[in-house]
Amino acid sequence: MDIKKLNLYRDKCYINGEWISANANDTISVNNPASLKEIGTVPKCGREEATVAIKAANDAWPEWKAKSARERSNLLKKWFDLIIENREELAQIMTIEQGKPINESRGEITYGASFVEWFAEEAKRVYGDTIPDPMTDRRIIVLKQPVGVVASITPWNFPNAMITRKCAPALAVGCPVVIKPASQTPFSALALAVLAEEAGFPKGTLNVITGKASEIGDELATNPIVRKLSFTGSTEIGKILLQKCSSTVKKVSMELGGHAPFIVFDDANIDDAVAGAMQSKFRNTGQTCVCANRIYVQEKVHDEFSKKFVEAVSKLKVGDGLDEEVGSGPMIDEHSLAKVEEHVEDAIQMGAKVAIGGSRHSLGNNFYQPTVLTDVTPKAKITFEETFGPVAPIYKFKDEKEVIDLANNSPYGLASYFYSRDIGRVWRVAEGLEYGMVGVNTGLTSKAEAPFGGIKESGLGREGSKYGVEDFIEIKYVNMSGLDK
Repeated sequence: MDIKKLNLYRDKCYINGEWISANANDTISVNNPASLKEIGTVPKCGREEATVAIKAANDAWPEWKAKSARERSNLLKKWFDLIIENREELAQIMTIEQGKPINESRGEITYGASFVEWFAEEAKRVYGDTIPDPMTDRRIIVLKQPVGVVASITPWNFPNAMITRKCAPALAVGCPVVIKPASQTPFSALALAVLAEEAGFPKGTLNVITGKASEIGDELATNPIVRKLSFTGSTEIGKILLQKCSSTVKKVSMELGGHAPFIVFDDANIDDAVAGAMQSKFRNTGQTCVCANRIYVQEKVHDEFSKKFVEAVSKLKVGDGLDEEVGSGPMIDEHSLAKVEEHVEDAIQMGAKVAIGGSRHSLGNNFYQPTVLTDVTPKAKITFEETFGPVAPIYKFKDEKEVIDLANNSPYGLASYFYSRDIGRVWRVAEGLEYGMVGVNTGLTSKAEAPFGGIKESGLGREGSKYGVEDFIEIKYVNMSGLDK
């Protein structure tokens, strides 16, 4: 499929309501990770263009924040309707540039749109407070106002939903946005801009800039006009951005790396646990920050779970995501593929056994076999480093206390999962796991209605839910006096 023939395809940046090229007319090549062939180019912008985008957003801010909540809500609803109406084409764009199976891409479009719909509704519910004052002639008023220009730096693994999850709440409360999508997946972001333009957002309200990540990211993090930066990506890059944002004391949201434990207790429904592990581990070919990285199975059910899990993995069809029957697509690039190989080889050298997979796929290019490792030692790299690929290491444990200690032995604290039918254990383990999100008897936790985010080195802030608007507003205290005269 030729992406250039799709109606939503754009190869220009969207700044201040105009489709523009880089000032130097430089471009970045975008490749299909399944075929490794170039599918198009986008402008290679830098600091200069980023400054223009920030100014455009700032110029748009007075008009945008002055609109009523209902007006902003109605525009978001129009955007939502257009996203749903164009779901199939948006999914095709995503699969071509990112590689995930087409059914997963369709799911992401629906998931991403749900944030637009949710925050269109929440736009009308940004409530302040009236607080009783100890003095009778005064009243304490608390107002909630938009923080200002918001910068969003988004990843390649969810190129649609990570934009809507960040930008919908910002737009809902009255903040204009500047979006820097990943260079591997810019066309999904630009397609969303096409639909935002069609929905009628004022120029400068939503801007998409592609190009040099270091220059653009640095400008977004240090420019004093930007009042809030939201980033999804690696913990390493997140720490750098945090340091840069400190120079202007910006508000920040950081959704960073993860290393999710997936625990199966001996009282669990094993078939359900296998299904949940498949959902969690192999969604997007294991390239998610919330996927199961360590599968802990209690001794009594270890062999049963492992056997059934391997059987399920063996049924995954690997190939180009545009094939409706494919369940596992390519890795995003050679670097990611090499990291997966490194982790598997290291685990084997330390005594792990390959139950299935364990090497590059015969398809070549960026394809890797869905892999299950057993007898993995805690000292293996895969035990403490994020793999970000289709490899599932299985560990055996004895009791509840041991596995909680093992699960929490990580600097990351994003997502965690466990399966149990003991109500007491459910409460104990859910409260004992040091993670921002806990899935109990499910391998999927993300939804617009729930607060997404981590603790420890997995991030700051929450996205989605009623809490999702809080990071985009400032609280203003007004003391009204002289009311008795």
